[in-house]
Amino acid sequence: MQSRRLVKTRCFQKGVYVGDPVNCIRIFNEKEVDELMLLDIGASQEGQGPDIRLLSQVTSECFMPLAYGGGIRSIQEMHDLFSIGIEKVVLNRQAADNPDLISSAAERFGSQSIVVSIDARKHRSGEYRVWTASGTRETGYEASEFAAHVERMGAGELLVTSIERDGTMSGYDLELIRRVTSSVNIPVIACGGGGTLDDLHDAVIHGGASAAAAGSMFVFHGPHRAVLINFPRRAEIERLFHFSILRPEA
Repeated sequence: MQSRRLVKTRCFQKGVYVGDPVNCIRIFNEKEVDELMLLDIGASQEGQGPDIRLLSQVTSECFMPLAYGGGIRSIQEMHDLFSIGIEKVVLNRQAADNPDLISSAAERFGSQSIVVSIDARKHRSGEYRVWTASGTRETGYEASEFAAHVERMGAGELLVTSIERDGTMSGYDLELIRRVTSSVNIPVIACGGGGTLDDLHDAVIHGGASAAAAGSMFVFHGPHRAVLINFPRRAEIERLFHFSILRPEA
């Protein structure tokens, strides 16, 4: 989200307009989406706090669990978000700059409500480095070590995004996901690169993620990436993962 508009980026740049956030939420309701994460990149980039007025409109229309991230800097802002129906808060820059905020939030609201967003880019050394502020600021942290650190601080869930794969629909970075999942004991959501149902399958079955998130896959259609909000039928998703459970690969 940016300037009260829902956008989808590619490699964290060049956001393409998708629609009005409230209208898009209504469509996702009809598609019976499991969960939504709304990340306000405008608030993050401009140093603004959460837009409570807009988010109140969003939560009044949203029928599924909703997580929000962007510009969150204090316990009070988290309290305000939870009071209007947000179920989880997502921390990115503050998780790196002020990790004590994770501990305070977990103690106040419970770890299950605190998600840390880890945006990673592969370094020429082969390790994955953590970036914040919409991928513009390198922290110096290595992704798996940072994941273990924020878990110790009280994070209950991680959203791990490959910056290079964001919006490309070319498949998740399974190496990144495996490195992070092997270093923590909390749920990891894979993000960045989802383009097909097989990609979702691979992130969970081969990457070890607890879930897979996608953006472009659900808002673009066809080779010209026309904006068309879509979502697979529940039977398709259940069949994909049920088959994997019954017939695991060697």
